Amino acid sequence: MTPVLVRQHLPHAGAEPRVDLRARARDWSEIQERMLVPLYEAVYERLEVGPATRLLGLGCGSGLSLLMAAARGAAVTGVDVSPERMSLARERLLPEPPGTRARPEIRLVDGSPRDTAAPGAAGYTLVTAFEPIGCLAGDSEGLGGLLAEAAPLAQRGGAVVLAGWGPPERCATASVMRVATKLAEPLRHTGSWRPARRDDLEDVAQRAGLKPDGSGRVACPFGYADVDSAVRGLKSTGLFDAAMAATDQVQVDKELTEALHPHQRQDGTVWMPNVFRYLIARTP
Repeated sequence: MTPVLVRQHLPHAGAEPRVDLRARARDWSEIQERMLVPLYEAVYERLEVGPATRLLGLGCGSGLSLLMAAARGAAVTGVDVSPERMSLARERLLPEPPGTRARPEIRLVDGSPRDTAAPGAAGYTLVTAFEPIGCLAGDSEGLGGLLAEAAPLAQRGGAVVLAGWGPPERCATASVMRVATKLAEPLRHTGSWRPARRDDLEDVAQRAGLKPDGSGRVACPFGYADVDSAVRGLKSTGLFDAAMAATDQVQVDKELTEALHPHQRQDGTVWMPNVFRYLIARTP
């Protein structure tokens, strides 16, 4: 890969990349979010999600995981701080056209988990945090804050599911993610990419006062129609924001395109096998 002298392009410390948030949310919804469907399915199957489930989805994004739980009969509540992603979630889940068959209870809340509390409502039986951690420096701390707010809203002994990236040697995308580290290195930003660690999920659960109660691994290959779709999908995760702050979007696109070449097939598609891990914990 071509070396990049990013120090020549350094912005002031803490600069934010210029990002079209609506386009990014759409790329997440149309390209990237579906890559985690095997993870959602594995968790829902293992925990027997169905009509008796009251689910709170933390960082629900554009709502695909909620849609899948609702299809199983669960009552779902989703919360996210991104208005762009929440707008897409509402398009997917609300409102129902008049005259259609009634669906399970669905609530979408902009803000934080505490904003989902409803007086007199029964506690959630399942809390999910499907956005994988173990890839950005500091991401576990952010998840810990969400869990501190969400855990009191769950029933005693309720399940809390955390997700994370698998070992780098089992994730082909890890080699591509290193682009973020290389380009963002001059800023040494808390949002820089780092390899996943074995006990990331257990550490977060322990700090949140949760008791581990099982775990699993799921194959979640990243497949794209072409390199352009792969670049757009990967950038929609936010994992390259620090790199764009340190350089610019054009440079990040160029480096990502080069890093993706080994994963491009003869028909132009891009395929990267990955393994993700999930932890099931219980509230005290």
